[in-house]
Amino acid sequence: IDDNRLSLSKIGSIKIKLHRPIVGIPKTCTIRRQAGKWYVCISVEYEPKPLRKSNKAVGIDVGLENFATLSTKEKIVNPRFFKTDEKALAKAQRKLSKQSKGTPERQKVKKVVARIHERISNKRHNFIHQEARKIVNRFGVISIEKLNTKGMMRNHFLAKSIADAAWNQFAQALASKAEEAGRKFIAIDPRDTSQICSQCGTAVKKKLSTRWHRCPVCGIRLHRDINASRNILALGLQSLGLVPRSPFR
Repeated sequence: IDDNRLSLSKIGSIKIKLHRPIVGIPKTCTIRRQAGKWYVCISVEYEPKPLRKSNKAVGIDVGLENFATLSTKEKIVNPRFFKTDEKALAKAQRKLSKQSKGTPERQKVKKVVARIHERISNKRHNFIHQEARKIVNRFGVISIEKLNTKGMMRNHFLAKSIADAAWNQFAQALASKAEEAGRKFIAIDPRDTSQICSQCGTAVKKKLSTRWHRCPVCGIRLHRDINASRNILALGLQSLGLVPRSPFR
């Protein structure tokens, strides 16, 4: 790569637009076409800068009301990227369905549909990696719930919202960045994390529509997602052997 040009064997020199500086030693190069555009993906080898040591730990409960709730009581707002562009996408898809197959107009509208999908995907990707980076920079131990999103998406009322949230992509980004930074990461079974009191361990049964956890034994009152994230943190610490195992599970 030299002066925004990429030299390829058997092809020659082609002009490229770098989205960011290349850090490290380039190892492989892949060229792909997406939404009518050509992209060059370059894999590099580099030594990551070590992060400052952190003794902080966090539990993360993902959801639809908020994208994620941390055991610190912080909430990450759900951006709902698909919902934001859903009208534009539906309009383009309706226009596409009216075009005759094989016509230049159909190909033109098809590219519009593909670009909307690409825009949604890019926004989601950037959001997930930015939020994952913030968490990995702050916490030395990260515990998140392990979800069966395929099973959850059988609920047709929630399938679009669950797909839009992309929780598995978020967990994968956290795991990758945590490993790179030498942080501890674990995904735990979230069973009963919303039902068990995070302060005293009492089982407090509640419906999904009940958004607040009120313990009749210790008297604590928390939003159910904060209660769940605290349980997720406790279970993660136990699984990593950082605290004694709780008798509650």
